[in-house]
Amino acid sequence: MIINFKPMKYFVIFLFWIFLSAQSLMAQQGENVTLHTPTGNIQGTLLIPHVKGKIPVALLIPGSGPTDRNGNNPMMKNNALKMLAEALYQNGIASLRYDKRGIGASKVPGFSESNIRFGQYIADARGWGDFLKQNKKFSSIVVIGHSQGSLIGMVVAQDKAVSRFVSLEGAGDPINVVLRRQLQSQPEQVKKPAFAILDSLEAGKQVKNVPAWLYTLFRPSIQPYMISWFQYHPQKEIAKLHKPVLIVQGTTDIQVSLSDAGKLKKADPSSQLLIISGMNHILKDAPADRQGNIKTYNEPDLPLNKKLVTELVKFIKE
Repeated sequence: MIINFKPMKYFVIFLFWIFLSAQSLMAQQGENVTLHTPTGNIQGTLLIPHVKGKIPVALLIPGSGPTDRNGNNPMMKNNALKMLAEALYQNGIASLRYDKRGIGASKVPGFSESNIRFGQYIADARGWGDFLKQNKKFSSIVVIGHSQGSLIGMVVAQDKAVSRFVSLEGAGDPINVVLRRQLQSQPEQVKKPAFAILDSLEAGKQVKNVPAWLYTLFRPSIQPYMISWFQYHPQKEIAKLHKPVLIVQGTTDIQVSLSDAGKLKKADPSSQLLIISGMNHILKDAPADRQGNIKTYNEPDLPLNKKLVTELVKFIKE
């Protein structure tokens, strides 16, 4: 009897290919890591490429609102930060991204919106920076802050252990100035009480009686946080960075403008300014019209802008 070993040979190769693919997928999913703090644990994902020698690592800081490690919140799913981490991984750069305090796997016992302060978000990001310092695999730490995370990142990047900083779609003015600008186009019956509330919050005084139509923005439980946030000025913070800085701004961002990027650049003249045509706030190609732009916020499979990835990798590896 003659036995044909060729089918068995191909079957073994197929099984080996399946094994390697599974291993690659598991590696790209990363390792779950925990930041232990006195007020609860913060959860994140550490993604390290399997390459020889030391490599740079990027700390990805999410934006405002209930944003998780992937850049998503209950109202939208775009996977922008997850895609960014995976793109860096494919280019030999490690990353750490995390669920914000009180969000996703970082829900802590007794968490209350009324207790959170902007400084706590800064402390959490600093804690992750200290966590990365302990890993001998990393040659350098790069802080990448997206949206509100840009301001947090500017403060964290003042640490001498941080080699570079990247601002992705970060505001150039303090949030109270941004709010005033956004409210300017509202009818007088909305604008007048809103500005009065802002005057009070800027003076460090909370407002108990908030009109129903302004409650979502100025609800009493969020006011202590807003007062703490008002204390940080992006232009002042970025000016303190005496290290390589890259400011990235998309032309179809409907939340942060080219003017914001220009203000940051002026505050730190030695920084690099990268304007990407057709990229929106969530780092993806999008039309300028508002409806089409917002539609991309819930398209998790829409890829990141290609130029963004290329330029980030170039800047980190310089």
